[in-house]
Amino acid sequence: MMMYQIRMVISKWTKKNSQPMAIGQLRDGRIGLLAEINSVMKWTTITNSLSIHRRQMSTTATTTNNNDNDDNDDGNKNVKTAILMLNMGGPKTIADVEPFLRELFLDNDIIRLPLQKWLGPFIAKRRTSKVAKKYSEIGGGSPLHDWTNRQGSLLIERLNHKRPQNGPYKYYIGFRYTSPSLAEAFEQIECDKPERVIAFSQYAQYCCNTTGSSLNQMAKYFQNEKKQNHLHQQKSSFHLSFIDRWPLNNGLINSFIELINNEIEQFPANSRDKILLLFTAHSLPLSSVNVGDTYPMEVSGTVMQIMHQLQYRYPFRLVWQSKVGPVQWQAPPTDDVIKGFIEKGHRNLLLIPISFINEHIETLHELDIEYCNELVAKLPIQMIRRCPTPNDHPLFIDGIVELIDKHIESGIDISPQLLLQCPLCNKQVCRDTRRWLQELKQQQQQQQR
Repeated sequence: MMMYQIRMVISKWTKKNSQPMAIGQLRDGRIGLLAEINSVMKWTTITNSLSIHRRQMSTTATTTNNNDNDDNDDGNKNVKTAILMLNMGGPKTIADVEPFLRELFLDNDIIRLPLQKWLGPFIAKRRTSKVAKKYSEIGGGSPLHDWTNRQGSLLIERLNHKRPQNGPYKYYIGFRYTSPSLAEAFEQIECDKPERVIAFSQYAQYCCNTTGSSLNQMAKYFQNEKKQNHLHQQKSSFHLSFIDRWPLNNGLINSFIELINNEIEQFPANSRDKILLLFTAHSLPLSSVNVGDTYPMEVSGTVMQIMHQLQYRYPFRLVWQSKVGPVQWQAPPTDDVIKGFIEKGHRNLLLIPISFINEHIETLHELDIEYCNELVAKLPIQMIRRCPTPNDHPLFIDGIVELIDKHIESGIDISPQLLLQCPLCNKQVCRDTRRWLQELKQQQQQQQR
């Protein structure tokens, strides 16, 4: 709730200064804004939890750790329901950038390269200095870990209050390319011995390159013979279920709608009916699109649900950002679309990071700095703004609480959609994962009889 209140202070301040101005001019008001926040909120540590990047709106979460989080500390209580939050992760410090990139480029679920075991680390090393510079410009590391802790803490607090019969709850973080890793998360889960584990993807829209990669890694973890023997010896047995996609979740949709409406109010009144909404999502290699990945369809579903509730009052487009590596990616690219629409006479643009639920480098640097500042600096634009991600917005937290609650009530451990491999996918690892999921489903059904 604290971060949401801060954003409201920012919104009110910006509204008072909402005359037409370029994004670079907005940057000049940072000192005054921070002074106002300190005066109103009386928080001496505000600069540690609020990072304002050229737009007076981008924030990073207050740092928390699982072990220091009262809401997530089960103490002497037995954990009944574990929430495993799956995500890609990000480098906490500049020193973590190269290892993060190396793991990223070695994963052929997210990007496929020839001679990947050699070329992946080579590309990672070549890109490290450039990427490290970007992280240094947003505070020296990714805020993703802090935001995930923040969201997990609020989720557990609400679940323990709303559905105590399924508690105590505890959240765990399982990142794909950084610590805490999926293996580290399961080691802690095995120590806590919960009755149920819910693998909860932090990507609202399913993608084989993200959620699928985490599931492939999970399947390998449990299919390891030594791990199976260890689990048997420890008598560690829990019921495992999956929330693999939630593109139409009420909290996701409603929080974005409120955030969009708040941003629209910051445009000059006589320009609001001319605002162009650009929903920007992380791009996907065409090799993944062409085998039948559902990600583009699910992102489109989120966009259309939002626009339906906005009654299509504004023109809009879905665009794609963050391509990386020497392969072809889904188009049109966000930066090219921005330039194209400005050339066609559009002067008021609102970027909406529709595939991101929390702030990280793709929003704080790519959108805020590279596009909203540097790209448009010499272009004839009246105003360009970037909508915040849901982060700890109350409506969003309500939505994921509802999502977990309904998942438990449904009794569906593994959705039929998750068991379906992409039609043109010939990857053995994906077949192995589906086989593992099917066997797990049958095993758990037999145990429930």
